[in-house]
Amino acid sequence: MSTTSTDGIAALVRPDLRRFAGYRCARDDDPGSSPGQAVRGEVWLNANESAQPNVVDAGGACHRYPQPQPDALRTALAALYGCAPAQLLIGRGSDEAIDLLVRALCVPRRDAVVTTPPVFGMYAVSARLQDAPLVEVPLLDGDGGLAADLDAVGDAALAHGAKLVFLCSPSNPGGGAIPLEGIAALARRLDGRALVVVDEAYGDFADVASATTLLRDSANIAVLRTLSKAHALAAARIGCVIADPALVTVLRACQAPYPVPAPCAALALAALAPEALADTQRRVAVVRDERARLATALSALPGVRRVYPSQGNFLLVRFGEVACAFDALLTAGVVVRDQRGAPGLGDALRITVGTPAENDRVLAALGGDAASRFAQQARATA
Repeated sequence: MSTTSTDGIAALVRPDLRRFAGYRCARDDDPGSSPGQAVRGEVWLNANESAQPNVVDAGGACHRYPQPQPDALRTALAALYGCAPAQLLIGRGSDEAIDLLVRALCVPRRDAVVTTPPVFGMYAVSARLQDAPLVEVPLLDGDGGLAADLDAVGDAALAHGAKLVFLCSPSNPGGGAIPLEGIAALARRLDGRALVVVDEAYGDFADVASATTLLRDSANIAVLRTLSKAHALAAARIGCVIADPALVTVLRACQAPYPVPAPCAALALAALAPEALADTQRRVAVVRDERARLATALSALPGVRRVYPSQGNFLLVRFGEVACAFDALLTAGVVVRDQRGAPGLGDALRITVGTPAENDRVLAALGGDAASRFAQQARATA
């Protein structure tokens, strides 16, 4: 069991931020409320808002500042992810949580951030913006796909004085999920030294349980979740970090005053109603079925070198002639993610699992005459 307590978590925070109160906004002005709670009252004249809504705001929902952490949405998200509301901070997608974690824990030019490339680029971007040393431990490419070397990750974190370790599970763009026992072991090894952050943006599509199940025994684990993927609310920008309540309090103090727009909060809350959640589960099932179908079909094409096993809503694919494959897809009106600039992925594309019709279009663009042409070009350049 982790020995990291609330006091231990506080010790991981930048010393100058441990007592930082942040900005107390107008919605926190009620002496009877705690930060993030709604202010009591009938006539609100404390925030210099417009007393009347804009003519285009038919419901009159946007002329008042929103709750910094909408109570109903926070409660619904906590129920969805199996945690207490005090463990959860809502933000603008997972990106804001990543930035808040780096800013709150890492002293510039001293406290390092460990990542596992090829991986989601925002970890490195946030580290650079904070001037935190970036330590990269590349994923291992084996028979089971791209996998994190957790022993090497722990070694690097201890050797470089890292405060943060970012693990992406399922990994983007690799698609592999990290076993929970490995995450727990890494957290124990870094107990009191670093926070292990598990980014589960694609967790809804995976077979493994969430790392939130480890929080009771490992206070130095934080989990990132988002409504952008499986819940189809990418434009609403609703995500959250789930962590020890003491860390959540620090992150809230570092966060902008009104991070959750009222229309987005309302949309997200509606998406967490039972009927909407049932529809989300249906869509996830379709994606999982189509992921398997697409992987099998792509693997059979002559120009495809490898299709990586994936627990996400995408497939990482290596091609014999990747430029030709990318151009063929683009000619067919299909836009995929070019991975040629990522470490070790000079021949790879990441293909999101679309609708059955969209996936058929991918296969049509890469099959038939195109597949034969790719194979001939591959042989010519071999």
